[in-house]
Amino acid sequence: MTAFRSARRARQRGLSFFGLIFVGVLAVAGFAVGGQSIPVFLEYHAIGKAAKKAAREGSTVNDVRAAFDRAAAIDDIHSISGKDLEVTKRGDKVVVSFKYSREIALAGPAYLVYRFQESVE
Repeated sequence: MTAFRSARRARQRGLSFFGLIFVGVLAVAGFAVGGQSIPVFLEYHAIGKAAKKAAREGSTVNDVRAAFDRAAAIDDIHSISGKDLEVTKRGDKVVVSFKYSREIALAGPAYLVYRFQESVE
C-alpha cells in the first residue's frame, strides 16, 4: 500500500505555494507597469495625430506650432509643446518632427524610460 501512495505522489504535478506566490508577484508587476504604460502610448498617439494636423494646417513655423498647441490643449498633451517641434519643408510639404522621452518610476532607483521620435508630413 505504501508503494502505491509513493507512486501516486511521484506522478502529481502542479504549482507549489511558493511558485504560486512568484507567479502572482510577476502578474501584479506586469499589470502595474502595463497600467502606467498605457497612458504614455495614448499620449504618443495623440502627439502624432496633432503633429499631422499641424503640418496640414500650417504654412509657417509659427502657424504649425500654434496649431499643435491648440490640438495639445484639446487632447491634454503635456510631454511636449509647439516650441519643441522641429518644422522643416521637404519640397512643398511641411515636415514636423518631434523627439521626447517619458519615465515611469518602478521601485527605488529603477525607472522605465520610453523614448519617442517621429517625423510626419
